Amino acid sequence: MNSTEPKIETKKSIFSNLTTQILIAMLLGAVLGIFIHNNYTPEDAKAFSGYIKMLATVFIRLVQMIIAPLVLTTLVVGIAKLGDIKSVGRIGGKAMGWFFTASFISLLIGMFWVNFFEPGVGLKLIDIDPATASEVTDKTQNFSAQNFIEHIIPKSIFEAMATNEILQIVIFSIFFGLATASMGTYAKPVTNVLEIISHVILKMVGYVMKFAPIGVFGAVAGVFAIRDVNDLLLTYAKFFGSFLVGISSLWVFLLVIGFIFLGSRMKVLLKHIVSPLIIAFGTTSSEAVFPKLTEELERFGVKDKIVSFMLPLGYSFNLDGSMMYMTFASIFIAQASGIHLDIPTQMTMLLVLMLTSKGIAGVPRASLVVVAATCGMFDIPVEGIALILPIDHFCDMFRSATNVLGNALATSVVGKWEKE
Repeated sequence: MNSTEPKIETKKSIFSNLTTQILIAMLLGAVLGIFIHNNYTPEDAKAFSGYIKMLATVFIRLVQMIIAPLVLTTLVVGIAKLGDIKSVGRIGGKAMGWFFTASFISLLIGMFWVNFFEPGVGLKLIDIDPATASEVTDKTQNFSAQNFIEHIIPKSIFEAMATNEILQIVIFSIFFGLATASMGTYAKPVTNVLEIISHVILKMVGYVMKFAPIGVFGAVAGVFAIRDVNDLLLTYAKFFGSFLVGISSLWVFLLVIGFIFLGSRMKVLLKHIVSPLIIAFGTTSSEAVFPKLTEELERFGVKDKIVSFMLPLGYSFNLDGSMMYMTFASIFIAQASGIHLDIPTQMTMLLVLMLTSKGIAGVPRASLVVVAATCGMFDIPVEGIALILPIDHFCDMFRSATNVLGNALATSVVGKWEKE
């Protein structure tokens, strides 16, 4: 940032304190949830869960409230500061190259481990009601290539902002930013106004993040109140264990790549993003940390114009944890359904997921919707989604945190490539 620009007034001690508060909130939420589950009737526990989860809902809505204007203002300003279409194309090319490579490797990791462990083979689960998957499968009815393309392009920027359609906002912002950059000094007042708005919104982030521990507390307590975690994890031990091996290997891959490109600075990056990682893990929402991650990456040293350009794109095209889970879950359902998929078919499925998964940020249970749609394309029973719904929340905690790590790493590496 320029010396004339306002600094974000958050000291390291406050950052560390927030992380500690969130960890304590997770622990207290788990303790309270387990106590409610063990001492109250299922009906009372379900009612309690509904009320306590409102704390998480309020926090996530507060974040969603500022995501659309933050993406619009920061991306337009970022592109305008890049100066010309050539610079935008160069950085955009590097970004998309990174995103698609990372997505492909994430999908391959999921495919490898689900074939290695075969968690769905011979699976016998009781009390699985296919009707519970209706919430997800109903959303796949209009899932087609035509609808996907139509969904990407916004009919109205106001509609896109009202519904937090990040990819649509990104498309509009790119065109607006390019037009602003092409007009030079004539459009400078517009750029200055949007830059001021972006700093005001980032100031709001500090206020919203004070509510993060309460939101995480509500989310964790609500889940543990209605789930018998011990029975659930025992029932799904093979599935969840295989998934953890897969997501851990993806973390190892991302960390190794980070150290290759960033060297010792990778440790500094991890210190900066620990708070966003924990928030994403506790709330199962990588979207909930978008504003906070923007702050921390700028503190890490990545120029604001690179962060403004990369991060919104990353949230649409670079969800590494979700990608790994999609191949894992899709092939798991095929295994549990007794359907053998040869390697060429699995590679075709991987390529389909590569395309259909783009732009899913902000969609509730987005990964499951894409998995259900993909299963339908390959004649795998879509109702098989009911098999993974009970354990999906816990998987979502890990994949949300992984999405945050992947986007932080991509932004930092491209920033280094651009010597920014």
